[in-house]
Amino acid sequence: MQTKNIIELSNLTKTYQKGSKIEVKAVNKVSLEVPEGEFLTILGPSGSGKTTLLNLIGGLDKPTSGKITLDGLELSKLNENQLVNFRREKVGFVFQAFNLIPTYSALENVEVALAPTDMTKNERNDRSTELLELMGLKQRADHLPMELSAGEQQRVAIARAFANKPKILLLDEPTGNLDTKTGKEILKLCHDASKQWGKTVVAVTHASYVRKYTNRLLFMRDGTLFSQIPEDLEDSKSSLKREA
Repeated sequence: MQTKNIIELSNLTKTYQKGSKIEVKAVNKVSLEVPEGEFLTILGPSGSGKTTLLNLIGGLDKPTSGKITLDGLELSKLNENQLVNFRREKVGFVFQAFNLIPTYSALENVEVALAPTDMTKNERNDRSTELLELMGLKQRADHLPMELSAGEQQRVAIARAFANKPKILLLDEPTGNLDTKTGKEILKLCHDASKQWGKTVVAVTHASYVRKYTNRLLFMRDGTLFSQIPEDLEDSKSSLKREA
């Protein structure tokens, strides 16, 4: 039985105006199909358009042209309320900056993702505790973000992203603020959790050690996706070979 595509992009373009006359194509005619359950990583340098592409896929930004279909729904046909509900129910985000609420404990930071649901307080608590335990943070549940290491904060952010059982997990430079050892641990954690729960993952990064944790690796330069590494990313290619 053929696996269905949960993400489909068709000639996706995002153009920004720079000054009065210059147009910059952050994403340039990108077409992409991502099967359900795949862990896809897009590798590219800063400014290549990776984050813009991820924001388009997650419905955080709107394309200039082209079509985005997620789990059978074309995003351009959803109104703002429908888009908010879609993101809450279908998509989990993990960002480089963690984006934890500084005055909330680790447990409360996970619970906040469940606030819009019809779960009871006890159910939210149980779900959040279960996720923190999975991330190896059960004993840190009552700690504030400032009392956690960078790696622990990112684990809380991943737990929060999984809270609503999304079908799609989007990782935006999830290892950007972490050392290499911790970054590898975080990627393995996302990989293992996605396989355990059958989630589709799209990660964008400049970290060159991703090959071990991904099903498919694509490359991005100047808003364009490549299946083979472009010449200006040859340094990353050499690093990938060394660290695979």
